[in-house]
Amino acid sequence: MPALAEDDTDDENFSVFGGNTQEKNNTNLEVNLQEEAVNAIRTQKNHPPQLVEPKKAHDAMKDPSWIEAMQEELLQFVLQNGYTQEEGIDYEEVFAPVARIEAIRLFLAYASFMKFKVYQMDVKSAFLYDKIEEEVYVCQPPGFENPKYPDRVYKLKKALYGLHQAPRAWYDTLSTYLLENGFERGIIDKTLFIQRKKKDILLVQIYVDDIIFGSTKDQLCRDFEELMHKRFKMSSMGELTFFLGLQVKQQHDGIFISQTKYVQDILTKFGFSDSKPASTPMETHKQITVDLNGEDVDVHHYRSMIGSLMYLTASRPDIIYLKGQPRLGLWYPHDSPFDLLAYSDSDLGGANLDRKSTTGGCQFLGTRLVSWQCKKQTTISTSTTEVEYIAAASCCSQVLWIQNQMMDYGMTFLHTPILIDNSSAISIVNNPVKH
Repeated sequence: MPALAEDDTDDENFSVFGGNTQEKNNTNLEVNLQEEAVNAIRTQKNHPPQLVEPKKAHDAMKDPSWIEAMQEELLQFVLQNGYTQEEGIDYEEVFAPVARIEAIRLFLAYASFMKFKVYQMDVKSAFLYDKIEEEVYVCQPPGFENPKYPDRVYKLKKALYGLHQAPRAWYDTLSTYLLENGFERGIIDKTLFIQRKKKDILLVQIYVDDIIFGSTKDQLCRDFEELMHKRFKMSSMGELTFFLGLQVKQQHDGIFISQTKYVQDILTKFGFSDSKPASTPMETHKQITVDLNGEDVDVHHYRSMIGSLMYLTASRPDIIYLKGQPRLGLWYPHDSPFDLLAYSDSDLGGANLDRKSTTGGCQFLGTRLVSWQCKKQTTISTSTTEVEYIAAASCCSQVLWIQNQMMDYGMTFLHTPILIDNSSAISIVNNPVKH
């Protein structure tokens, strides 16, 4: 299949970017806590005894050793007490939009088509920039109690790590800043921000405090970098190489997406690194049944293994040949067209335990595989026409989402063919009234 490829480069070519989310912003620490509660004379165990202990928070903020000690104590305190909040009292709405993995693949597919570089950046201590609407109080951290007011608490003005509403507050802060500076928010994907300058476009995709961006004009990328530096403290800026577990290699003729390192890690984790690869791991039509007489498996080990394999489907529709083909991934060439095309299929009663059918589908932009599905249907069907029609409906819903998503990119796909291999299902789709 044109969209699948194998990476022939060494793992050393991939560098991992990502800031430490526990690293705190010094300027925000002073704002978050009221100064009057910190003005106490005390001995801190992490502070070197040969140095003079500062008597004011302003003086302590000038001492790197005191800053580090306060950050460690405060972080430990917040993380230990962040989950004592009560819904309806300490917080209301906590939902924060996050990008779908399909949206990331669409972003990279569009970048390969438009032949521009994709960059990444990370916001340091993102949650400390955000003002919170709720009235939240926290106890004085151990080691930082005010001897004059030991029973008083802090009233938070901004979010801290560990608060339930911190991710939402960060999203509101970042989105408001981008909208105030000429960006438009995506109609479907609320984590996509677009800025248009004449015929050029700048795309910004956010996932909490990780940001990827690219533009048809390099100057727009530099302007965006400068814009973010004005408001936030940034780190790990550069060409996109690693994002959400995906290894991204941008080459002169396209973009290659894989999870090679992740494959090697899970093979080692579950004891398969020394296993012998097989061209056909199992019989293709073998029916799997319940083994009532067999030994029980470790449920935690089993769930961990299944979860690891599910995350692997972010870049591999086929997860069978992990040992033999660990470098298999997605290839998005520059010279491929950008037409949306979808395929739909289904078996009939393939699950021998409940006789339910399994839906399969995939969507391409040219030869770029951007989305795929494989899911058991919720109902039991009695004909191939019925299962194929249900599969086509599922595929159609995904196509509609891609169409609406690509409208934010300025691309319109009004007539998207969905290929089905059942003539009866095609007749129902073309004329549902008479059936």
